[in-house]
Amino acid sequence: MTIYDITLPIHPEMLHWGRKPEVEIVESLADGDASNVTRWRLGAHTGTHVDAPAHFRDGATPIDEVSLDSLVGPALVVDLTHVEGDVEPSHLEKGGAAGHRRVLLKTSNSGGPLKESERAPRWVGLSPEAANWLIAQKVELIGIDYLTIESHHRTDTWDVHHALLGAGVLILENADLDAVPAGEYDLACLPAKLVGADGAFARAVLTTRD
Repeated sequence: MTIYDITLPIHPEMLHWGRKPEVEIVESLADGDASNVTRWRLGAHTGTHVDAPAHFRDGATPIDEVSLDSLVGPALVVDLTHVEGDVEPSHLEKGGAAGHRRVLLKTSNSGGPLKESERAPRWVGLSPEAANWLIAQKVELIGIDYLTIESHHRTDTWDVHHALLGAGVLILENADLDAVPAGEYDLACLPAKLVGADGAFARAVLTTRD
């Protein structure tokens, strides 16, 4: 079995949309305590994370109630590293996304903006038309390799989030796909079970049997 860990490491200097993680040492062997214990302060959308419908709609499904059936199972990684700007329906069609329940978009973000310590001025995102195409295809989970699936010029209206989450499609963001070839895999994406939360950080891996 080949395992690809597509999870970003969480640490205080990581790429982050807003407040970066803060770490406090609660107990320390060096100080004579019985063990090492740390306390972490971080947001639900830190690092590799899943957006639940509750992220953009009051009363919608929170992260602890989303179906694991959408988060675990066969997934397609689509190579869109050639795309500049928005991912459009034609890119998804040519990439073979039709008929897949879980789709991960590998773009130029993985080898570029995702590796930077500060937010980039622009990145590859999904167009509203592509979001509607995914909804029509009954995709249950769509992932991308940056802080947000939204294009850099739509972070005031959040059209893609409203469309996808409004239709119950889960969004996986900050998936590091740089070392993952395009193709079919088994995905295991398990967000922390934060009760009533709008999303949660997750450990996500792709596996394939040799």
